[in-house]
Amino acid sequence: LRISLGSSGIRIRDEGSKNGTYLGGARVHDITLTNDAAITIGVTTLAFTIATDSITLPLSASDRFGEAIGTSTVVRYLFAQLERAANSDLTVLVEGESGVGKDLLARAIHAKSPRKEGPFVIADCSAIPEHLIESELFGHERGAFTGADRARRGVVEEANGGTLFLDEVGELPLDLQPKLLRMMEQREVRPVGSNTPRSVDVRVVAATNRRLAEAARTGEFRNDLFYRLAVVRVAVPPLRERPEDILPIARSMLRTLKRDPSAELPEDFASMLVAYNWPGNVRELRNVMERYAVLGSEEKGLFEARQPYVPRSPQGRPRPLR
Repeated sequence: LRISLGSSGIRIRDEGSKNGTYLGGARVHDITLTNDAAITIGVTTLAFTIATDSITLPLSASDRFGEAIGTSTVVRYLFAQLERAANSDLTVLVEGESGVGKDLLARAIHAKSPRKEGPFVIADCSAIPEHLIESELFGHERGAFTGADRARRGVVEEANGGTLFLDEVGELPLDLQPKLLRMMEQREVRPVGSNTPRSVDVRVVAATNRRLAEAARTGEFRNDLFYRLAVVRVAVPPLRERPEDILPIARSMLRTLKRDPSAELPEDFASMLVAYNWPGNVRELRNVMERYAVLGSEEKGLFEARQPYVPRSPQGRPRPLR
């Protein structure tokens, strides 16, 4: 069961529970609560109360953070958190589905930090073969393994004085996680094949599309490393949960693609964009806008996702497909 708080209420999604999720005796899969209600899961009942008290949240005065764009309350609150974190040297963990723009936020954190003149180095933990990832991160000495015909610095040393972005850090092998934790705590690396540690000065920003807290709880990810990464922990909501951001992002993309600062979206095409469910998030929106800029809105296959459209109500909540 996944529970999230949106601008329109409490959203509850059953992501494949065996017992099912029920509201008033009816099984539900995806529902937004706008009033007090009780949800039953197996023999457990959860009572939800919609508070009427107002909560004051710090919101960014800007609808941009680097190249990331958002006008919704939840995203402007996210931007406010990152603006404060960027000015520090704290480790930041950015969580969110694939395609929400975690890499853009990481770049913006670096660009707004005291380390902005230093290097910004990316290590995609999901793309590096497991047998090479230690060498990729920490480097190696000549002869350390077959094929190591020369010494090589790892990405941690390459990021010295700047920011190391660990993308998809949840895919890091368990046996390597203690070495990353040691690097972060002791500020030193030991290349493969070397007995001599080297001092490093890097700030770590990490991103994941996994539920890292749950993985840490079940032992799939080291608990101590999770807490070391999550000094500042933020979650980027998927695009379908913030439909008010779709058109500002699409308009900005269109103006960049057409090199026309006054380009606008036709009303019918704008309605299509808002009605779509965006399973691929902002990355998919960029693909659609690139095709639209060249082919126009009448081109078949403009929206290529395998998932169906999910029409929305005027309030932005998904309507069930019939």
